[in-house]
Amino acid sequence: MSDRIGQAATLAPSASLTVETVRSVRHWNEHLFSFAITRPPSFRFRSGEFVMIGLPGENRPLLRAYSIASPAWAEELEFLSIKVADGPLTSRLQRIAAGDQLFLGRKPTGTLVADALLPGRRLFLLATGTGLAPFLSLIRDPDIYDRFAQICVVHSVRRVSDLAFRADLEGQLAGDPLVQDQALLQLSYVPTVTREPFRTAARIGDLIADGRLFAGVAGPSRLDPASDRVMMCGSMAMIRDLAAGLDAAGFAEGSNAAPGSYVIERAFVG
Repeated sequence: MSDRIGQAATLAPSASLTVETVRSVRHWNEHLFSFAITRPPSFRFRSGEFVMIGLPGENRPLLRAYSIASPAWAEELEFLSIKVADGPLTSRLQRIAAGDQLFLGRKPTGTLVADALLPGRRLFLLATGTGLAPFLSLIRDPDIYDRFAQICVVHSVRRVSDLAFRADLEGQLAGDPLVQDQALLQLSYVPTVTREPFRTAARIGDLIADGRLFAGVAGPSRLDPASDRVMMCGSMAMIRDLAAGLDAAGFAEGSNAAPGSYVIERAFVG
């Protein structure tokens, strides 16, 4: 392999993996990038699910689970990733360029889907870092706006440059072919930065506790298990702490088999 992962030989599909071509790559900063790949005609998924992505390894493909950031109707599949210098996969994946090939799993899955939640009025999507990815998929799905009157995306990062897709979110998805009108009325965005000066500089738990998270959302300045629904994706510490608070407030964790008032992606948190 070259320094830029370009293929020394054409990859071969298998029973569990297809071979897809990189269409585009965007480097947000030295720690974060996103990329889009071709989508197989037979590939179906629910907005919010994840799938395995990988490259050839010494003896077998090197794979990792990635949440799909593009909506279920999109012609390409988009992903958001951190860059890890010594990561077995990420150290190589961050060097991909348009035209390169990689492996894509054939079976997407996950619990960060609308079907795992009970009906409600407000939906809060709480993310740290690249945990934003599944929510980018969900908020571009027209179905989510039919299910919830208000949708609030909260994205907590360390640095301002880590706020991937900030312009799209601040613009309430203006120009989106399917949801721009609904998003303008129903979508709100709360970016927060923890290690640099920014207009909001606090952890998500603090924003919930002091009510700042609800400033742009109609309704009570607290989470109500009767009408509010919550999805969480990101750091294990954030999920552990907020899930404990939700449990104490009367929320119940949901799943595909038994919908509840909040969900997390357990495949990522162990």
